[in-house]
Amino acid sequence: MKIELDRNRCEGHAMCEAAAPSFFSVDEEGDLTVLEERVSESDKAAVNSAVLSCPVAALKLLSE
Repeated sequence: MKIELDRNRCEGHAMCEAAAPSFFSVDEEGDLTVLEERVSESDKAAVNSAVLSCPVAALKLLSE
């Protein structure tokens, strides 16, 4: 699985960071960094929760 970020949609709400801080980081200016693009099966639930928590649907979890 792989995380896809649409930077044009992201507004820096940091909901993803709250749900999966080892995968997402939002800086003081609201810019999101995906810390780890590849998602293992054991992390899939946390990352999926983070993706679903995004209020502007800027994240997707893709099968590879």
